[in-house]
Amino acid sequence: MRRYRRRRLLSAESLYRLRALRHDRGRTLGDVARRAGVSPQYLSEIERGLKEPSIEMIAAITGALEVALIDLTLDIAERLLTTSAPAPARVSTGRTALALAA
Repeated sequence: MRRYRRRRLLSAESLYRLRALRHDRGRTLGDVARRAGVSPQYLSEIERGLKEPSIEMIAAITGALEVALIDLTLDIAERLLTTSAPAPARVSTGRTALALAA
């Protein structure tokens, strides 16, 4: 039987963004943890990328931060696009060169 490696829902870098959002809003770890229904220790481990939260837990944390989950997702996507966008590959097909989007 083939075993599949479980992929992380969010990268550790993305989870660090939760901490930045908390700091931007002037919220304490204890306050956000209480509002999200988790312990401050668990929230700290999530923020540091040591624990992998479920999508439900991420939704609870973003709710406690008064941020829509889609806004967090879009923010992460935008940061990834601006920091790691590779140049498009060019493929030559005779006379014409086509740009391929990754």
